[in-house]
Amino acid sequence: MPTQIPLRTGHLRVGGGDELYYEVAGNPEGAAVLWLHGGPGGGAGAGHRRRIDPTRQLSVTFDQRGCGRSRPLVTERLDRLDENTTPAQIDDIEALRRHLGIDRWMVTGASWGTTLALAYAQAHPERVTGLGLFAVTTTSTAEVEWITESIGRVFPEEWEAFAGAVERAPGERVVDAYARALRDADVEVRRRAAAAWGRWEDTHVSLGPGWQPDPRWHTPPTRDVLATLVTHYWSHSGFGGDDILGRMERLDGIPGVLVHGRRDISGPAVTAWELHRAWPGSELTILDEGHGGPGSVAALKRAIAEIAS
Repeated sequence: MPTQIPLRTGHLRVGGGDELYYEVAGNPEGAAVLWLHGGPGGGAGAGHRRRIDPTRQLSVTFDQRGCGRSRPLVTERLDRLDENTTPAQIDDIEALRRHLGIDRWMVTGASWGTTLALAYAQAHPERVTGLGLFAVTTTSTAEVEWITESIGRVFPEEWEAFAGAVERAPGERVVDAYARALRDADVEVRRRAAAAWGRWEDTHVSLGPGWQPDPRWHTPPTRDVLATLVTHYWSHSGFGGDDILGRMERLDGIPGVLVHGRRDISGPAVTAWELHRAWPGSELTILDEGHGGPGSVAALKRAIAEIAS
């Protein structure tokens, strides 16, 4: 009888020598559903297995390169950080699909995971049966500018502390200064930058109902991995985030569900709205939540039930 206990786990070696940790659960003969975690660097947990019907669907999760149970952690090989890009991760996803013998799958994700899901689907639409996304972002330059600079108008005290916690060259963007500090040769410079970045992350998502501090930003090994990868990707606008909206025609014929919180001030709903308008096959739901929440998870679960049948 299919269950939500992993049927299979392992490490898959991909480009550059990285090894991705993955888990597979559910019905081996069922419709495959891939989960892409947020961050970048957040790692995957057991939550996605609870969103599928294990008698009808197959859940696939993995820790993206450089984080979680994948090897090596980005903080262990800062010399290879420039190899960690969105195109490389798209190649990783394809390598995992082939390794598992899956022809097509539904792709789901949250936050950064939505950026990666959209980029993957646009690169390989023939492999995607549908998309289920919440806390939607494309990691565009405009979105990064908002979340690291302009949103300081809402949190002026916290932003001043955040912007002043790292040394900046004249005219340097805050995100670029943090990305530089988090690959500094001095471990103490990196740790201070990671801690300050974590305080800011907790601040800009704090207006959502029921918000609690994210323990990942208070656990140094995980915090340091997260801060390093987030600033690396944001400093480069997600390695293609500015192109996603203009390529939505590549998703013609692919159904999708976009779910976003009205109170998600760190990622305003306009991104989900613009994607929806450019993607006729999509449904948009805006909830009274922040950056994700129980309503978003429930909506994703319904989308999986409808699309991955």
